[in-house]
Amino acid sequence: MPGRASTRSTRSSTSRATRKSSAQTSGSRASTNSRPSVPLVEIPDEGPETWLRAQICAIFSDGQRTTAGHRKLAIKLRNLQERCCYELTETKGPSPADEFGEEDFNTEITRCVLRLLPIRKSESIGDRMVRFLGFFLKFACDRDAELVPQEDIDDTGVFPETPSTRLTTSILSLLLPLLGSKEKVVRYRATQIISHIINTLDSIDDEYYHLLRLGLMKRVRDREPMIRIQAVLGLGRLAGNEADEGVENDETEDDTNGLTDKLLEILQNDPSAEVRRSLLLNLPLTPATLPYLLERARDMDPATRRALYSRLLPALGDFRHLSLSMREKLLRWGLRDRDENVRKAAGKLFRERWIEDCVGAKQDPEGEEQQDQTHNEHLPDVNGLLELLERIDVVNSGVEDGVALVAMKQFWEGRPDYRDVVSFDDTFWRNLTAESVFMVRTLNDFCRYEGNGKYEALIEEKLPEVTRFAFYLEESANALITMLRNAQTAEEGEDDTVEKEFVVEQLLQIALSLDYSDEVGRRKMFSLTRELLAAPLLPDEITRLVIEVLRELCGHDPRGEGDFCGVVLEAIAEVHDTIVPDDDESFVSARSEISDDPVKRERRSKSRTPGPDGSGEEDEAERAMREIMVNMKCLHVAQCMLQNVEGNLQENMHLVTMLNNLVVPAVRSHEAPIRERGLLCLGLCCMLDKTLAEENLTLFLHCFNKGHEALQCASLQVLCDILATHSSLLTIPPSEDSESFQVQKAVHKVFIKALKATSSPDVQAAGTTALCKLMLLNVIKEEDLLKALMVSFFDPSTQDNAEVRQALSYFLPVYCYSRRENMERMGRIGVNVIHSLMQVSEEMDDEEEMVGMPMVANMIVDWTDARKLVEKTDGVIIWDDQGKHESKGPNGDVHLELARDVLEKVLGGNCPKEEKKFLISMLGKLYLTKNSTPELVQEVYELVTEAVDEKIASDAPSRNALNKLSHALEKIVTSPPDKVVAQGEAEDREGSRSRTIERSVEPKDDSLVPSQAGEDIDQKGNETENEVEKVEEAKEEEDEDTVMTSDHSEETLTVEDTVEEESLGDIE
Repeated sequence: MPGRASTRSTRSSTSRATRKSSAQTSGSRASTNSRPSVPLVEIPDEGPETWLRAQICAIFSDGQRTTAGHRKLAIKLRNLQERCCYELTETKGPSPADEFGEEDFNTEITRCVLRLLPIRKSESIGDRMVRFLGFFLKFACDRDAELVPQEDIDDTGVFPETPSTRLTTSILSLLLPLLGSKEKVVRYRATQIISHIINTLDSIDDEYYHLLRLGLMKRVRDREPMIRIQAVLGLGRLAGNEADEGVENDETEDDTNGLTDKLLEILQNDPSAEVRRSLLLNLPLTPATLPYLLERARDMDPATRRALYSRLLPALGDFRHLSLSMREKLLRWGLRDRDENVRKAAGKLFRERWIEDCVGAKQDPEGEEQQDQTHNEHLPDVNGLLELLERIDVVNSGVEDGVALVAMKQFWEGRPDYRDVVSFDDTFWRNLTAESVFMVRTLNDFCRYEGNGKYEALIEEKLPEVTRFAFYLEESANALITMLRNAQTAEEGEDDTVEKEFVVEQLLQIALSLDYSDEVGRRKMFSLTRELLAAPLLPDEITRLVIEVLRELCGHDPRGEGDFCGVVLEAIAEVHDTIVPDDDESFVSARSEISDDPVKRERRSKSRTPGPDGSGEEDEAERAMREIMVNMKCLHVAQCMLQNVEGNLQENMHLVTMLNNLVVPAVRSHEAPIRERGLLCLGLCCMLDKTLAEENLTLFLHCFNKGHEALQCASLQVLCDILATHSSLLTIPPSEDSESFQVQKAVHKVFIKALKATSSPDVQAAGTTALCKLMLLNVIKEEDLLKALMVSFFDPSTQDNAEVRQALSYFLPVYCYSRRENMERMGRIGVNVIHSLMQVSEEMDDEEEMVGMPMVANMIVDWTDARKLVEKTDGVIIWDDQGKHESKGPNGDVHLELARDVLEKVLGGNCPKEEKKFLISMLGKLYLTKNSTPELVQEVYELVTEAVDEKIASDAPSRNALNKLSHALEKIVTSPPDKVVAQGEAEDREGSRSRTIERSVEPKDDSLVPSQAGEDIDQKGNETENEVEKVEEAKEEEDEDTVMTSDHSEETLTVEDTVEEESLGDIE
């Protein structure tokens, strides 16, 4: 052991000498480029050259070239180890290796390991050598295990100490102190080697186990992500072993939980995506870690999310062990991810891995796998597909916009074998379940709407004709109505009713896509939908689908639209008469009490008088409930009809009759649900007639001001739709005394009130969405409303209202970049927005958080940058010196007007100090060009000159911003008229040119190649200097300078990104 300690000392000195020798080589190269040289150091004596050192160095040199020969080299190195460590009885003859012992062999191996430490991460030879070292240690340990006699293994199964375990211990004892090195490259390689050894070997000495665990735990907090990645790779294996072995006492259990908890914390909070991804793939899969691993489906990094779906979940095992909610979340997150690769990985997981779990369980009940020899998968099984649909709960996830629809679209697209194998016979249609009918519906949607009609022949072959399909639909609908009637008497279970409703909905979805050229089938389907529409117990969703099918059957021409409205109104009358057959009053006819016969009114009043036993009061309450049901059902049918009508209201007498007899009485009703639905129907009617919309606009404003929360949201939605359809209601310039002006003013007040912090979150979201739509359509142009949206976006009171923040985060940049007048409007309110937000920040509580004002200022500058306009207007032609190219520069008046407002504000004398600092900071980031109004340029130049003379800037950044603006405007004012150059673009090109020149002349001082390579780099450096001179000579020619800068940048990238591999061939 003392000898081993002295060997470590020698190796440490060798390592230091190696690193300093590398620095010396870099210094010699740096001197060529006029850089200060590093003082020379003396390399300690490592002893005489030996035959064993030459052999081991040659093996390591060969191993760094390629990984293909690692096994052969490991065998060769193992033979040397056996010669040095064992007394071989069967040998072909004496060998020079017999003169060396185990201590010498371990010393030479650790000496080579030291040479790996200074190699940078970008050098591929370092990774190859680490893999070779791990492969050799694994191979040597396996060979030693074969040589150990069985009787030497104790009862615990622990192998005795072998030469390979002692070699591993020697390497680990060398690397452990280097985990805390100041050099990041040394820390990286030491951590990498240790983690690779941990993941390669089956067992490690208990003496070093806790030391390795402690050292790696320190490295997971390293400031370098590449080091943290290697640390978590090793700790993931340690945590997995501790979880597999179990716990023997409370202390061990606490240690295991502590390690796992720390790794889970890193998985959630580490800023590096690669670290989180490495932990995701290396943490043990236990019930405690699984929820944390699956939540990485919402990780910010797309590659991490894709790794979860493509690597972790396929290796997880049978997906049926997951809970139903987790399956639904994984599918929804993956199939609706914003990254295409994540969506593909999730779809592949569903159609290949999850279906195999269901099919395999049915085809291999006793574990005997029946596999297709060509695809190495189970044969397609419809029953397995039905089980898969059952496992994802299609009754809830298969609704419109449900994730099951997206999943099955991916399934049919990627599994053509299932498209061919499914068949639908008469038995199938007469025994429909939620899963089977959903399978048919999704296959029908895929074949009809995907592939540009390529699969229509397939679905036409599999589906029955329209007449037969109508009979199947009629059978299922009648069964549903029977179940709904029995449900009122509690004879049927609710689950069965819900499933049957789902079946009828899916059949109606299929009916929407059928071809009704067959007159017999069309008439059968028409009579069926007409009967279903008059069924009083039909659910609302099924009613909507029935009306849509009926609209398809009637045709989309004006005559068909009239017939459609007439049929629906007849159904409404039948629904009312069916539910309340004994009522003489008709809601549809809307007869008033005044027009009734006095005798009938008296008779009705007597019938409503409560009897002695109070039965009259009960009948009155029941009657009122029935009336509400009647009105809600009729209004829902009318609403669905209006959503499928496009003609003029006044030209359709059926619509006029419905408006007068159904919608208007509903709006005047005292029942809140009826009034809300009537308001929606009235809004739909207003969209069909401009005069009606103008007459009832004040009604919707009144409903918002006086109504409850739900009525306010409905009023905002109706106002948005009406104004978007009839935009002339607000665009006609009225006089201040006219009625239309008062209506416009009232509309603006409604939106201002909806955006206030005192409004409920739902009203805020509805108002924000409606106002954003109207402003994008250029219907509303008020700057006060735009300012209210800006303040609401940054206001901390909307921090928890995700719907408001999401709508505004999309609206604001799109609004500014879409039209120049919108950008100018944003520039005019920029200063006022800063002032309002400063007041909000002063009034908010300590617990509230707000976006920093510098970020707000940067956003305003970015949203008013004319270079980002989608349609750049008011540009001028710019010619280069040679007259080759032509381009247009956008007008810079927007930023000039913003600068004028800022300067007038800070020069006014009433601007607070903090607000002044934020406003002036905007001036240094403006886009200025001579392609602007000369009078405006001169005005801003005078203002900035006045601001500089009066020294209104109190801090250095503000003074720099003012000086930068002053110099830019001075160049524009004094530049000749024939040289029109955008100042912002010129500064960008100048900065790019300077950065390119700096990168070109930067020497490479970290290479460890021999001196000949250094001479090559020096030669390349001289060539680079010549190229820099050429760039400077062509600096006056603008277009050629741009081209040369681009070409020079590409060549510089090539030189900088080319890494010459270090060679360990001269390791002696």
